[in-house]
Amino acid sequence: MKKILVPTDFSEQAENALKVAAQLAKAHKAEIYLLHILEIPLHEVDAMNSQSDLPEAVFFMKLAHKKFENILNKDYLEGVTVHETVDFHEIFKGVFQTCKKHDIDLIIMGSNGVSGLKEMLIGSNTEKIVRTSETPVLVVKKEHETFKVSDFVFASDFKEESKVTYKKAVDFAAILKAKLHLLVVNTPNKFITSDHANERMQDFANSSSFSNYSTNIYNDVTIEKGIMNFSESIGADLIGMSTHGRQGISHFFNCSISEDLVNHAKRPVITFKI
Repeated sequence: MKKILVPTDFSEQAENALKVAAQLAKAHKAEIYLLHILEIPLHEVDAMNSQSDLPEAVFFMKLAHKKFENILNKDYLEGVTVHETVDFHEIFKGVFQTCKKHDIDLIIMGSNGVSGLKEMLIGSNTEKIVRTSETPVLVVKKEHETFKVSDFVFASDFKEESKVTYKKAVDFAAILKAKLHLLVVNTPNKFITSDHANERMQDFANSSSFSNYSTNIYNDVTIEKGIMNFSESIGADLIGMSTHGRQGISHFFNCSISEDLVNHAKRPVITFKI
């Protein structure tokens, strides 16, 4: 983990994400890419032309750089390399292009729930980033004076197609030196036997040399509630899951479960795309 992207609207929630990014950057000698998006078509903006059809774009760009200056003077960023970028784009496209251009390892976004996410990355942009990002997305819900992950829940159906995301979760757990709790949630409509669930989880565990893990089956009325209730029961520090593009989290989950968890879980959530 050498490059961390933090999209920012300069809100309190975005700064919470940046504080977590700073801690991870210091711990792992990573760099931070701080990105602010102005949703104004780039082809309509000419910063050198005072007769531009959108002269306000130049004003907002300069204002953003001024805000960057204030952020870069924060004590928690001391000793961290931060690259600032102001871009004119659709938000989710700007995030994706920045990830590709700089080979980003992790995106960190801030939220205090539904309103926080909508405030930062409005409406469908959030869904597109969380659901389709090739880069893992970590969403934090509050300020963390110390971002320490000891217990990391990874919820999945543990079908073969999810192994690639399991390996990403294992790598992240190893970086954080966390215990990984593999979780299958049984619901009345999505039920598999304990033997079958344990067999799937053990098959995943055997595909890696990572040994600090547990296997768990939890019964609840919905998968979302099961993940949150199990995480609460063990005092988990982080919830992880696979996303499956437009189909949501694998075929085991309904299409909105990733967004629902990001919005409703009290704990930080990280998503990995299949």
